[in-house]
Parts: sequence; C-alpha cells; structure tokens
Amino acid sequence: MSRKLTLADIADQRAYERERAAFRAHIIALKKRRRVHVGPIVTLVFENRDTIRFQIQEMARVEKLITDEAIQGELDTYGSLIPEVGQLCATLFIELTDDVQMREWLPKLVGIERAVALRAGSGDGARLLRAAPEEAHAAQLTREETTASVHYVTWTLTPDEVAAIEVGPVALLIDHPAYPEEAILEAATVEELLDDLRGAQS
Repeated sequence: MSRKLTLADIADQRAYERERAAFRAHIIALKKRRRVHVGPIVTLVFENRDTIRFQIQEMARVEKLITDEAIQGELDTYGSLIPEVGQLCATLFIELTDDVQMREWLPKLVGIERAVALRAGSGDGARLLRAAPEEAHAAQLTREETTASVHYVTWTLTPDEVAAIEVGPVALLIDHPAYPEEAILEAATVEELLDDLRGAQS
C-alpha cells in the first residue's frame, strides 16, 4: 500500500489548529530520532509520511492555502519525499549562519548531493549504500558554480542492503573532497530507517 499523502490527509485550517499542538510535539520527538548531524555544518533529516504532512500543514497555515488546487501543488512538490518500501528519503541542510560562510562554503560544496552514503557493517564486509539526488528537485537545486543550502536525497535499497542495515553498525557519511565527514547512527535512528524500509506505517 502506498504511503503517499492525498488531499484527504490534509486537514483544513480550523481542524488543524485543534490538533496542531499535539501533532507538533509528536513531530519534534520524531525528528529528534531522524535528525543526523554530519560534521559541523551539515544535517540530514530522514523524512516520512508524518514529517511531510507536518511540512505541508504548516506551509498551508502560514501561507493561507485553502483551495484544493493550492494544497495539491504542495502534495505534488513534497510527496516524493515520502519513502516507499525499500526506500529512504532525506532533506540535507547546509547550515550556514551568515553571508561570509555562505560565500566560502556554497561554492566549495558543489555536488554534495551526490556525495552522501550510508555505510552498513564494519571492516571488509561493510557495504557503501550511496544516495542519489531526488529526481523531482534535482534540476532546480543543481548548480555548476555554487550549491543550494537545501537538497533532497533518496536511497533505493535491495533486500540484502536492508539486511546489512539491520545487522549494523550504520554510519551516515559525506565523501565530498571539501567535506569528508561521517556520523555513526544511534540505535533509535536506525530503527526509524528500518521502519521506512520495511513499510511500517507512521
């Protein structure tokens, strides 16, 4: 069964206000398990149905989107970031706080969206599982001379690769020449990823 969102999943503004406090608390706790800091300036958040629904609901709330057409536009834009069975989807943030940092780092990090991978296992048996830029967003975010501060990446894994993640340990790494960094995933994060890969409902 597809986990994609439809118009019926997006509450109108009055209904959303009634659930917002509880839903927001749920998302904060969820993202804590799904957020991974890789080095000093890059963070990835692994998305699922709930995180994307929250993003669309909040966007509709702030921008006063009330028509089906406007909401459908957001569903079309972000719906591809909800992983299907065997997939992972993540938003990559380059977290820079001022113009000086942006001018220094964004040109250096061109191509970072193709330098993201999971490493499952250790030693000679470790498997490198490389992400790819999410197709629907890749063209608008890819530049030759500078990069965007937000990218979307996806993994499509075989059953054997999922099994390697189950065994672990699992690291998230960036092997870009200007930013070679990695982070070992905590057990709670690995369980979230396995939920996505196995098709567990959020």
